[in-house]
Amino acid sequence: MALKITEQNGTFLIEGTINTTTAMNFQNHLEAILNRRNMLTIDIENVTEIDASGMKALRALYGNALIYNRPFYIIGTGCKEIYDDFTFTDAA
Repeated sequence: MALKITEQNGTFLIEGTINTTTAMNFQNHLEAILNRRNMLTIDIENVTEIDASGMKALRALYGNALIYNRPFYIIGTGCKEIYDDFTFTDAA
């Protein structure tokens, strides 16, 4: 399934799959947005799949937000699992 990114009130709604096929475009698009804005909020409520490449892209976005001291939020169903993965990766 293709990946669709739309903006609603400053939050970027992600719909579809973040996988090997879509991860690089997803990351590049959101990095460009993060570079233009002071913060980035993405809603993953309508994401149906996130594979290892998708998680790598999310970690890269998170890392860039930390480097440039910009708030980065992930909201929606599944964000707890992503947070746990980030926390585990940082601890390791």
